[in-house]
Amino acid sequence: MKKEHKPVALKNAPLEYAPSNELGVVFLFANVARRLQFRIEEIRPQFPDCIAYRRIGDSEKRTRIEFEFRSSNFKAHRHAVRKCDVIVCWHHDWPDAPSSLEIIELKRYFGVARKVWILQALKGQWEYLDDHNCMDWGMSKRTTPGDVLLMYRCSPVRAITDVFTFSGDGLARNSAGWRDGEAYFGQIKRVCRLRSPVFLDDLRKHRVLKTASFVRRNMQGVGLLATEYWSYLYEMILERNPAMEKPLRNVRPERL
Repeated sequence: MKKEHKPVALKNAPLEYAPSNELGVVFLFANVARRLQFRIEEIRPQFPDCIAYRRIGDSEKRTRIEFEFRSSNFKAHRHAVRKCDVIVCWHHDWPDAPSSLEIIELKRYFGVARKVWILQALKGQWEYLDDHNCMDWGMSKRTTPGDVLLMYRCSPVRAITDVFTFSGDGLARNSAGWRDGEAYFGQIKRVCRLRSPVFLDDLRKHRVLKTASFVRRNMQGVGLLATEYWSYLYEMILERNPAMEKPLRNVRPERL
């Protein structure tokens, strides 16, 4: 049976729930266009979708806009980069987009909840991890700025030992280093170190967390999404690290 996903409610938006297609993107853009200094001249059926003028200082610049639900759809649709200036999308998932294209990700303007991910650190990476509070790190291409990142140190520790946030503006694709092929990298910033880590064995004993896919997968794989379990993980982290309540105040479950 196909799992139905609960729609994401928006804040201060003319649309009750997050859009699921390009038409929703067009509708929401109309709500923020003036705030972003755009004066719309034409919305049309051919590429690019929109011709607008954008105020820059005391003058206006003609701007060609293409609407996409995901920014990567621009590439999938084989649009000509040289004939477009701006992609307006709901979700920016094209980290290696040409630098000549400006990407406007609308979900940043409507209070969409941040996500929580589990990242892995192999033993050979621990020294680097301990020596830096800000660094580039490999993560899922679906990670977006502001997301919460739980750092899991693999064998022999097997525990969540640090909390980070995705502090960069986007992702870049590069050689993975620890395996063949490429991976997506972005800048992460440490929120806190946990004096008392949360071990994988502890998660396996938790009445709810033991059912999580990332626990059943032994914390292996890229893109371990833990958002729906964040309240339980947060509670477990604070129970063992009460002094971390202040550093973690901005990533409390009710604030995501």
